[in-house]
Amino acid sequence: MINAEVLEDAEQRRLAWRCRRGMLELDIVLQRFIKEKFSMLSIDELEVFDGLLDMPDNEFWALINDNKVHQGKHLNHILSMLNASSRLVLKDF
Repeated sequence: MINAEVLEDAEQRRLAWRCRRGMLELDIVLQRFIKEKFSMLSIDELEVFDGLLDMPDNEFWALINDNKVHQGKHLNHILSMLNASSRLVLKDF
């Protein structure tokens, strides 16, 4: 299976750069996610994740923390991983 490990370094760096956000909490969650989970994502999950990065910070943060089930198994999987990271961040604050 093709995943983030086989993507070119430039693409990995591009997505990691897009994870830098203006909202501190979101920035921390996304940086932790990139460090710990990024290499496990499939190409489909990477495409969904890339699309999420287009969202404004407040909407993205609300989506991560709303605990709702969304359409698409890849979206739900990514959001559940991000939600787990956000709980760790909130615990630290």
